[in-house]
Amino acid sequence: MQLHVSPSLRHVTVFPGKGVREFIKVRIGSRWVSYRMLFYSLLFFTFLLRFIFVFSTVDTIDGDLSKCSTIGCFGKRIGPRILGRMESNVPEVIYQILDEAISEEEVEPKSDIPRTLQDFMADIKQTTPDAKAFALKLRQMVLLLEQRTRKAKIQEYLYRHVASSSIPKHLHCLALKLANEHSNNAAARLQLPSADLVPTLVDNSYFHFVLASDNVLAASVVAKSLIKKALRPRKFVLHIITDRKTYAPMQAWFSLHPLAPAVIDVKALHQFDWFSKGKVPVLEAMEKDQRVRSKFRGGSSAIVAKNNTEKPQVIAAKLQALSPKYNSLMNHIRIHLPELFPRLNKVVFLDDDIVIQTDLSALWDIDMNGKVNGAVETCRGEDSFVMSKRFKSYLNFSHPLIANNFDPNECAWAYGMNIFDLEAWRKTNVTLTYYHWLEQNLKSDLSLWQLGTLPPGLIAFHGQVHVIDPFWHMLGLGYQDNTTLSDAETAGVIHFNGRAKPWLDIAFPQLRPLWAKYIDFSDKFIKGCHIRVY
Repeated sequence: MQLHVSPSLRHVTVFPGKGVREFIKVRIGSRWVSYRMLFYSLLFFTFLLRFIFVFSTVDTIDGDLSKCSTIGCFGKRIGPRILGRMESNVPEVIYQILDEAISEEEVEPKSDIPRTLQDFMADIKQTTPDAKAFALKLRQMVLLLEQRTRKAKIQEYLYRHVASSSIPKHLHCLALKLANEHSNNAAARLQLPSADLVPTLVDNSYFHFVLASDNVLAASVVAKSLIKKALRPRKFVLHIITDRKTYAPMQAWFSLHPLAPAVIDVKALHQFDWFSKGKVPVLEAMEKDQRVRSKFRGGSSAIVAKNNTEKPQVIAAKLQALSPKYNSLMNHIRIHLPELFPRLNKVVFLDDDIVIQTDLSALWDIDMNGKVNGAVETCRGEDSFVMSKRFKSYLNFSHPLIANNFDPNECAWAYGMNIFDLEAWRKTNVTLTYYHWLEQNLKSDLSLWQLGTLPPGLIAFHGQVHVIDPFWHMLGLGYQDNTTLSDAETAGVIHFNGRAKPWLDIAFPQLRPLWAKYIDFSDKFIKGCHIRVY
């Protein structure tokens, strides 16, 4: 019998055999090959390849390249060329060493551990260690570098906390100069607004904005950017709320720097009728919060010193909780907007670290669908770092009181530029809910959340939030520099939330111009206090 295979392998033909001799022959094309020779050759090469592979693997696991069998070394040289590098050529012992749990002894730095890559390579070349010794040395060096990186990161967060918590010299200078001007210059004590414009303060046909701040420079930027971008500035009323000590500088600034035809109303909290009557819940809550924080937190030095295992980001969050902002009356007063403005139906609340880049009168055209708070969600967006905030980002879901009442994956929303329907608010128990949960947090020694007003705000406005387009509020310009200048310029409102405020030296240089362009650096007060963009 003959088996004929065409050269193109398309045709196979079987011919009757002429004898035993013909039975053991196979014809391929025009050539004849012994069938048994072909079979035994394939069997031999299969066995040889498996043999080489086994010896090569055994010697690789052993890890000592200087000691290998002759066949094993041959396998190491020839095997990869024939089979390709299908398996990792890293000794398994290295994986085992690097995967071991970190012991307390390893955490303590030792003098013989290489500090740099150059030291490590010099040590390896000099000692020529086996795979296990190499892995141990590599592990010690990586752990040391991790400790040094962690320590540097924590120090960075501590310095940023100190820088963001203190009052810059130029801001303190500006407040003092304006206070002096208020005392000596009648033009700096003008009634704001003038008598003929007072009725506009309660006229719901106007667009009412509320800014609570004790920072004159920051308030001036918000006000100027708001009015400059307004299409109908004569219909804009900006209510500026400040504290008693900042009232004179704030009034002096806006008296000497009018933003006509817009209406500017400057008022200190003690001038509101509601605030001056009886006990004010926000003040009581702040006093209790201060007592609890001073008792259980121990200051920034204690937070840094006592944390040897926590991630730097966790320590940064605890430091941020100590920021004066989170216990500022200006930060908490927004929860009392219905009482502060009893005759207004709708307001837009603005933080003092924002810049307005478009006309905001369009916000009054948004149908709130009966909801109280119009806000931008912070769990959806291109920036996965800034727009990844859910309830679990702010609330402690390991506490049963939180876990039993809320969904950790529910989308959070942002304070900073919010539409508040005061009519709808007065029909709810939002304010009472806010203070109820503040009290619960104090009773639990601040274990429900740590950061100021947003966590209780998420709870109090739960089910009362109308989601608005992200165009109206871009966040994160104060704690990450991934946002480009071109991207920020496309947003209606940009928010420098975070430590790197644009008036501080730690601000991100590429983003600061978006804020600084609303400051007149030729102004005598600005020049006198050496306020400039670095």
